[in-house]
Order: sequence, then C-alpha cells, then structure tokens
Amino acid sequence: MLATIGPMSASLVILCPGQGAQAVGMGKAWAERSPEAARVFAQADEILGDRLGAPISQLCFQGPAERLNQTDVSQPAIYVASMASLAGLRARWGAGNGELSLAACAGLSLGEYTALTVAGAIDFGSGLELVALRGRAMQEAAVATPSSMVALIGADEAQARELCERACGSDVLVPANFNAPGQVVVSGSVPACERAERVASEMGLKATRLAVAGAFHSPLMKPAGDRLSSALASVRISAPRCPVLSNVTGAAHEMGEGCAESIRRRLVEQLTSPVRWVDNGRWLGERHAGAAYHELAPGKTLSGLMRRIDRNVKVETHDEPV
Repeated sequence: MLATIGPMSASLVILCPGQGAQAVGMGKAWAERSPEAARVFAQADEILGDRLGAPISQLCFQGPAERLNQTDVSQPAIYVASMASLAGLRARWGAGNGELSLAACAGLSLGEYTALTVAGAIDFGSGLELVALRGRAMQEAAVATPSSMVALIGADEAQARELCERACGSDVLVPANFNAPGQVVVSGSVPACERAERVASEMGLKATRLAVAGAFHSPLMKPAGDRLSSALASVRISAPRCPVLSNVTGAAHEMGEGCAESIRRRLVEQLTSPVRWVDNGRWLGERHAGAAYHELAPGKTLSGLMRRIDRNVKVETHDEPV
C-alpha cells in the first residue's frame, strides 16, 4: 500500500503521537529496514550523547522499560522514533529530499513538537533539544510536588469541570486532556486525584488512575513552563509549510508574520493548559476529510482517538514498516 501513496498523489495529514505511546523496541524495525530512519537515530545519538544514561537509540530498542517510561527519556525517545519513521516513509514514497504535499500536521502534547518539525517550523536538532529539556523539566516539576492524573470514561467537558470543582478542595485539580468524546483526563495533586476517584463514582463515571510521573497540563507544571520559555526564546522558529494544530486553542497555529512568537507562547501555555485533541481532530476532519491520514511511530493511539472523533477519517499507522 505504501508504494501506491506517494507524496504528490494526495494531500497528507501527519499525526504525531505523544507520551504514553512508548514501548521497548520502538523504531528498531524502521532502523533495521530503512537507512534513512537509521540515520535519524544516529543523528539523535550524536546530539544527546550519553546524557540520558545511554544512547537514545539503545533506550528505544532495548529499554529497560523502567527507564524508557520516565518522562525525561520517553519524550525525546518518541520524538526521535516518530521522525525516524517519517524519514523511512519519505524514502518509500519517493520523496527523497523534496517536500511532502502536506495538508496539515497535528500532534498530541509532546507530538506537537514533532508536528512543527515535520512542517518545517523547527529543525530536527532544535526540536530534539527542546523535547529533551521539556521532559526533564516536567519530570523535575512532578518530583517537586506529588501529583497524578485520572482518566474519566464517559465524561464530557462540563462533567469533568464539575468533578474538579467538587473534588479539588484547597488543592489543584483541573481538566488536562480532552482526548476523545467521553474520554477526559484530569490532573492535580495526589489528595485531589484521590477525591476525584470517589466523586467520579458518585457521578456514575469510571475513573482510572494513570501511571504518570505527575500532573501534566496543570498549574503544577508552571516551573517547567518557565524553563521551556527560556529555552524557546533562543530557538529559531520559521513559518510552518502547512497548518499545524495547537493543543491549547484546538485550531491551527498562526502562519504569517509574527507566528514565531505566537508558537512559542502556545508551546509554553500547553504545559499548564488542557490538550484539546477533540477540537484538533474535528478541525482536521472538517477541513481535510479527503486527505490521506498517516500516524507516525510509535503506537496506534491517535488512529483510535480519531475513529471516536470522526468516523469518516481513516488513519494509516506506521508503528513498523510494512
């Protein structure tokens, strides 16, 4: 099928996974079967060196899972695996060094950085350094304040906000991810998350505590946002070649004059604001229903979410080369 879908045969929507998609072995098949993908891993190894305790390619291919699942590793690891799979796809599609016919790019949380890289707004090296810093800063912010996240199944936005109001007390508890209709994640301090589980039961909602380092996309991530803001100030950001969806607004980032400062601002806001992936998916479905949708490695999470957001959108996944 890959051979029949070239970069010029259809407009492409590229979807980029976020944290939680990581798995030991991710990207290995791409690196083994695609010289272009292997070069991405080699470049990433050169940039990061051993600052994560081992080369990023080794952590992706061999783990251990306990280290790969830590935020400071999983974020750069997913970014590299995604960009490696894209490099392999470009070669298979016959794109070479030419530009793909991109209709739009979107990514979930961390994946927004990948999407901006795919669209040419950020170069690969700068993007990798940013996500490495982002992961480290989020990990440290999580350690500083014991916190967690709770998935609510069957909740809409109004119910999620009502639950947060009833369960927060004097602690932090806010909606963090609007992933799909009926799937909302709330984020906050540990005591508030414990109360959220009880309140969810009273409201007839199913609540599941997530195995995460801390309260991502909540005010507790402000220290990480401050560090990210400083790093972004020195990164060159160009106008994207196609619309790139903002998790904060649910719509596309600015593309014209002044877009760099707007993109920087939205990326910082993203750390303390809810991820509006439902809005991102609807924006894409309404404007690019006839495009060819492709989800980069690792995993198949976004294709599942898109099925729930817009059943007319079919997503081809690329966890491994076929």
